[in-house]
Amino acid sequence: MLALSHPQTKKQPIHCTNRSLHCSYCLISMKMVEETNQPEFQSSASTTVVKRKSSWPSVLRWIPTSTDHIIAAEKRLLSLVKTPYVQEQVNIGSGPPGSKVRWFRSSSNEPRFINTVTFDSKESSPTLVLIHGYAASQGFFFKNFDYLANNFRVVAIDQLGWGGSSRPDFTCKSTEETEAWFVDSFEEWRKAKNLSNLILLGHSFGGYVASKYALKHPEHVQHLILVGPAGFSTAESDSKSELVTQFRATWKGAILNHLWESNFTPQKLIRGLGPCGPNLVRKYTAARFSPKYSAEGVLTEEQNRLLTDYMYHTSAAKASGELCLKYIFAFGAFARKPLLNSASEWKVPTTFVFGSEDWMDYKGAQEARKKMKVPCEIIRVPQVCSLVPYIRN
Repeated sequence: MLALSHPQTKKQPIHCTNRSLHCSYCLISMKMVEETNQPEFQSSASTTVVKRKSSWPSVLRWIPTSTDHIIAAEKRLLSLVKTPYVQEQVNIGSGPPGSKVRWFRSSSNEPRFINTVTFDSKESSPTLVLIHGYAASQGFFFKNFDYLANNFRVVAIDQLGWGGSSRPDFTCKSTEETEAWFVDSFEEWRKAKNLSNLILLGHSFGGYVASKYALKHPEHVQHLILVGPAGFSTAESDSKSELVTQFRATWKGAILNHLWESNFTPQKLIRGLGPCGPNLVRKYTAARFSPKYSAEGVLTEEQNRLLTDYMYHTSAAKASGELCLKYIFAFGAFARKPLLNSASEWKVPTTFVFGSEDWMDYKGAQEARKKMKVPCEIIRVPQVCSLVPYIRN
């Protein structure tokens, strides 16, 4: 298999055989994904990754995870994928050239890395890049990879601060800085991979990032696919806005609003539970995906076990990208800078995909389409929810 080469890239070939407001908040939160021990990187002529390891055995640690655990869990989950792939840590440097504000906010110049998987495909296949949602990682697309690889050269990434990618200290203090964290790091990744003419697919928060990237760098995107994208509705246009206001006036709503504005995440709860954290994640995934508890029966027992393991290790890892939430969205998941307001500036043909029971309001996309000057299509998939890209082909 041929893999893209880059002088600052480490490659490892691998061949693999809600609806209430309260529930919506919990669903977003429980999916938040990150990594516990931040790797330290040292750059040389051939880039190597040096991981910070604990001297304590895993069974004796309060939080039984590490960078090695995340990569191992990812490999086990992707063993379910039949299409051969290459996993690599793509060096994106220490900050965007010429920028006075470094998106990684570090006192050192150590390089950052984006965890990337590229699947085998026909040589002429168009490139499809997948950007995961909030509190997720590229492994959540595991049921989609084989199907998509039949028609595309599929490349999936862990966004900066999530999954197996670098987890810098998150010290952004504004919406603008937070957007730059994701958009600029993605652009550095694209340049390192020497990719262009992308079909860019983003799910949920990944749809927000993909949209912001396409607005800033439309020359590199031939088509935008937004699956249950966050950020299009405004508090004034969304049908659940009034319910949010009413709920926030209750004592429960006041507490959740305070937690939101304090940047408290369920990952902090998982970390706080220490060795009991895996059991909490196991109960969540069993209730949400297991055929025993879910009428959808979307995952087999083996798939559920591997996803649970992967989800725990990425969730219990060091807090980084997850801390973007309060700067991008207000309580109720309303974007502080709605994409609807930028629809007239759209330069890339766009396809929206929503589940019929999607908690992201498709009406925001309908309003955006009215303002767009490029081709735009809205697809609603019957009898599925917002998790559709993760669990169905």
